[in-house]
Amino acid sequence: MASTRSRPTATLNDMDKLSVMTAYCRIVERGSFARAAEDLGVSSALLSREVKLLEESLGCTLLTRTTRSMSLTDAGQRYYEEALAILDAVRRVEGDIREGAGAVRGHLRVNVSSSFGQMVIAPLLPGFLAAYPDLRLTLSMDDRVVDMIEGGFDVSIRIRPGMPDSSLVARRIGIIRQRIFAAPGYLKTAGHPKRPQDLPQHRIIGFLLADHLTEWRLSGPGEDATVRLDPAVRVGNSMVLCDLLVAGQGIGTLPDFVSDTPETRGELVRVLPDYELPAPAIYAVTGSRLGMDAKVSAFLDHLRNALRSRHS
Repeated sequence: MASTRSRPTATLNDMDKLSVMTAYCRIVERGSFARAAEDLGVSSALLSREVKLLEESLGCTLLTRTTRSMSLTDAGQRYYEEALAILDAVRRVEGDIREGAGAVRGHLRVNVSSSFGQMVIAPLLPGFLAAYPDLRLTLSMDDRVVDMIEGGFDVSIRIRPGMPDSSLVARRIGIIRQRIFAAPGYLKTAGHPKRPQDLPQHRIIGFLLADHLTEWRLSGPGEDATVRLDPAVRVGNSMVLCDLLVAGQGIGTLPDFVSDTPETRGELVRVLPDYELPAPAIYAVTGSRLGMDAKVSAFLDHLRNALRSRHS
């Protein structure tokens, strides 16, 4: 007994359909496979095969062809009209997306450490938001390194000696100076360290999240020095650490964006002023290697300007 299994219907994937729709509309508008093929830069045979595959996938005839003429069936006319509407909608969407890609609008989600957010990011926000009134902003301040993709962030500002290789894209946008500080009152009572090796004799306030919590690698005149320490107090926020130092609780290291103001006021003074810790970099971390969108670029431009003005 002969098999009754039907012949499989030809199919087109979505991208093929858009291409074939474009070709079909051009054939109808030009009234000729040859003229449409010339316009599209392909062969008439290719267009004929595509239309045949389209008809097979739809299960009906769209065009009736003879050696001298071509005409549309009712289905062919309807398909032509609907295809025009679909292609026009696709062009409008693509145009809107391209136009929007250069506009600073939408929702910008930024992640940054607490102290850097308060001392550097917060002061630039009024001017940034005034410049881009159509922009919505979410600023998350967290001293932990968060998963920015899982958290839905567009950009994360991280201060680190270096960035590990990953699928994320890290752009270096500045550096931070790390120096040693104490309050004048503390030094008057406990004395001034004369050399790095004197530091273990003092009360050390350590930054809990720093790579240098128990080991300070100092660069100085003539030679570098590595000092191992056991901080009496350990805190996870550099603003709190600064407050403790100003209160005369000991000696500690601070990034320049935290130390600048209390040093200018005389509330803190440099300890071993010829020595510094390695300068970590400020990284803007994004998730895409295809380039930043307009809102991220605008935000980072404002941040770079703020960093330059601080050091000018």
